[in-house]
Formats: sequence, structure tokens, C-alpha cells
Amino acid sequence: MNAAPLLKVSGIDTYYGPIQAIRGVTLEVPEGRIVTVLGANGAGKTTILRTISGVLDPDRGEIAFQGQDIMGFTPDRVMRSGICHSPEGREIFPFLTVAENLRMGSYTRTDKDEVARDLEMCFGYFPRLKERADQRAGQLSGGEQQMLAISRALMGRPKLLLLDEPSLGLSPLLTLQIFEIVKRINRERGVSILLVEQNAHIALQTADYGYVLEVGRIVMEDTCQSLMQRDDIREFYLGHKEEGARGQRRWKKKKLWR
Repeated sequence: MNAAPLLKVSGIDTYYGPIQAIRGVTLEVPEGRIVTVLGANGAGKTTILRTISGVLDPDRGEIAFQGQDIMGFTPDRVMRSGICHSPEGREIFPFLTVAENLRMGSYTRTDKDEVARDLEMCFGYFPRLKERADQRAGQLSGGEQQMLAISRALMGRPKLLLLDEPSLGLSPLLTLQIFEIVKRINRERGVSILLVEQNAHIALQTADYGYVLEVGRIVMEDTCQSLMQRDDIREFYLGHKEEGARGQRRWKKKKLWR
């Protein structure tokens, strides 16, 4: 990657109690790019994002964001520095309304007029949320909750968005729509994105650069275009490519949110 790194992670080790989840992980996210981390369940993908966002403390290594060392920062301080996390499983506030959930994403901000504009921006990306602004978030469908989780993170005005399994539990059609919005956010807002996603086919189509994680270690990295051409990646991760292509053709014929 030629662009200067917005985020640079160097040699981090993170444990859950006595169990080491990631080992010497090193990766970069250049400004304005989408980077993905691929790996099987339990490989340590989510642990990487939780470590970057301050939810977990690494035992060793370095994490630099915009040239500043953020190792040991609390999640609140990481967010204030410009990194927002849309976690696996969404973790929305089920008894708050959609609008209240979105405002929770901007709790660190005092620019009320800009917050209101960003709220409308999120409604522009996800019109379904505007229709349900006064509805409790726990009553939303899985796809709508994912829209809400991404939008709540955007309300923090991130320079870097951490996206953890945005397709989890969604149909192929909804997955394609979510990822089209993710690409628009990157393109239109200039938000850099670190994406963890088990659907390798769509992740490689969406991102610019990819890392492959196995048992807590980075074992391969390259441009996504090059990774898609590798026989081992195609065999292990892209076995359902035809299904994804059929879903994309259906999506082009029928966009549910427009």
C-alpha cells in the first residue's frame, strides 16, 4: 500500500485470560481506503478490532493512529480520537428509539447543528431508519439493526470506521445492499474502513487491500484483486462465488430501500 497509514498496528498480542487470541499482528489502514481482514471463525478477527478500539488491552505491540500512540486508551478516548466501532452483533440499545440510538453515537459532540445534519445524512443512506425513527430499536429487523449500528458509528464523525461482520445473519440481498452503502460512505465521506467479514467474496470485492488471519496470526497480505486470483484463497474462501453473483444480479433488478 502506497498511501501513508492512518492506522498502524505493529506486533500486537492480545489474550483472553490465559488464552492468546492474536499473535504478533501487524497491519495498516491507509487514509481513505478500505482494508479487510479475512479468517475463519475463531481466527481472532474480532479481537483485532476490540484491541484497536480499546475494549481489550494488548500485552505487547504498538497501535498508532494519525501518528499518535493510542495504546492503553479507553474506548471513550479512542472514539474521541476519531475511531468508531460498529461491533459484531450490532449491540444497539433495544429499549431506546432509533433516533435516540443515533444520538448516542454523537454523545461526545457539542456541534448541534452539525449533529442534525449528520442525522439526515444517515437517513439519506438508510431511508428505512427515518421511517422508524420513533420506533424502539429492539423491534427492528436484523437488517435494520445493522443499518442502525453503522449509522450510530457514523454519528461520531469517524476518520476510521471499524466494521465487524456487517453481513452477520442477513440475506444475500441485504448483504449486497449494506456493502454498497459501505462503499458509498468511503467514497462520499472519505471515511477509512477496517472491515472484518466472513463473507470473503464480498469483502474482497469491497476492499482495496486484505490480510488473511489464521489462528491469531497474519499469514498473507496483498491487494484484494491479487488475493482473489490466488488458488488457495479461491478454494478456501470463495467457494460460493456463484451464489454471490446470482444475488448481485437480483439486487440490480430490485433495490428494496429505494
